[in-house]
Amino acid sequence: MKTLLAVDGSNNSYEAVHALKYLARAEELTLLHALNVPRKALEESMREDGERLLDRVQSLLPMDSGPSTKHLRIGSPADVIVSMAKEQKADLIVMGARGLGPVKELLFGSVSHQILTMAPCATLVVNSPIKAMKQILLALQGQSDVEAAIRFLRLKPFHDAIEMTLLTVLPETQASQPGAVAAAVAAAAASTEKLEEQADYIAGVTERLRAMGYQAHGVAVLGTPTNMILQQASTLRSDLILMGTRGRQGITRFALGSVSHAVLHQMPCPVLAIRS
Repeated sequence: MKTLLAVDGSNNSYEAVHALKYLARAEELTLLHALNVPRKALEESMREDGERLLDRVQSLLPMDSGPSTKHLRIGSPADVIVSMAKEQKADLIVMGARGLGPVKELLFGSVSHQILTMAPCATLVVNSPIKAMKQILLALQGQSDVEAAIRFLRLKPFHDAIEMTLLTVLPETQASQPGAVAAAVAAAAASTEKLEEQADYIAGVTERLRAMGYQAHGVAVLGTPTNMILQQASTLRSDLILMGTRGRQGITRFALGSVSHAVLHQMPCPVLAIRS
């Protein structure tokens, strides 16, 4: 697996370095720092700081992270990271989350969200210290998410054995005539039927993952995706949320501006977004 570690010197950036401990040894590990130089006069000093940062990061890499190379590039962080990921044909981008206030993010978008939109590969966003990478919540919404997850998991991206809970969330069927008992009963029956269908579907996906050597079980629930993902992650004490995104071509249910946008803002653990 080819891994790109993007660092900016923030606390979560160093937590992203630590996260490599829980990932499989990289075939190639690219260490990248992007310099967003506001004025030409500052470039030299910023380069020196950037080189020191990359040296420090390289010295802090967990054992057996894989052969690493350092790169310093000038430009918008999101553009630089995405460009390097394409150039290196990376399988995974690892980076720390740096929060913005709601107004700033509305105007400019956080680097994390921009990369989820544009990245050509999976992206791991680390928001806090990681103590383990064993319990993983895999949120699925449709066949494209399933196939993307299967492709990524075939890379065997984790260092140790993991346990996966597959989650699909169905919106509750609303009665067409509020207050009508018969309509409410029909809506409940329709929801139950769809839930059973999804439970069977998730069971099939679970068997595919078990055949690949993963421990997995599935859950189908009714509710709103964001709330149920966060609730399940909290209940299960998940170490990681794995979810799908379609990026630039039109984000899926779990994507910028909708579910993953909300999950990233409230994530109780790191999020790994895979391209559907």
